Amino acid sequence: MTGAPFTGLLLLLLAHLAGDFLLQSAAWVHDKQVRGHRSTALYLHAGIHGGLACLALLVGGQPVGTAILGAAFITVTHFGIDVLKSQAPSERIGYFIADQALHVGVLVLTWLWLTGDAAWLALATGWLLRPEVLLVALAYGIVMRPFSILIAMIMRRWSHGVDNSGTLADAGARIGMLERFLVLTFVLADQLVPIGFLLAAKSVLRFGDLREDRSYCQFWWMAVRPHSCLTDRLPAPRPGT
Repeated sequence: MTGAPFTGLLLLLLAHLAGDFLLQSAAWVHDKQVRGHRSTALYLHAGIHGGLACLALLVGGQPVGTAILGAAFITVTHFGIDVLKSQAPSERIGYFIADQALHVGVLVLTWLWLTGDAAWLALATGWLLRPEVLLVALAYGIVMRPFSILIAMIMRRWSHGVDNSGTLADAGARIGMLERFLVLTFVLADQLVPIGFLLAAKSVLRFGDLREDRSYCQFWWMAVRPHSCLTDRLPAPRPGT
């Protein structure tokens, strides 16, 4: 392929985004989910992906025959992956992530096959296996679900006395994971000021509840402190240091 080494892969990814999210209507998604491999929309959708992939490969400098062969492989695999996805519950985010990961994996394999150069793969693998990168990945893993369990155990003594009516199910746990993710990201980027804004915004949004219920106010502050303090103290090195 012509241009930078990743030009072809980026073109394939752009074609995938266009085919999956810009050129696919909600009606097509519903029809695929209901009718599975019998859905006309599924065949049209796979065909669009094949056409876009062929165009991306041609723009990337591949010969016509090679581009058609690569596009055919992408078309067939996209069809098969979407058939499998149609058997899974559409509302589960895990299936959506798995579906997109499989599609991207096919594009990467196609790109590797057509370029015949896997040197970058060895380079990327070497970078991912560096101790500091693995420690950062471990830090993100710890601040997500394990910290949720730890904080829930710390607050168990008081949590059953708090009225949670009118709140979304599991919303607090999801918000907590997002907050810890952001705090750790800011710490690794050596940007501590946004953490202050994050805590201030959280306080403003809860101001009405905190003002009306003193016990809830105490419980809330006891729950917030472990979120930020534990994340701030997590010894996660910055990549490249």
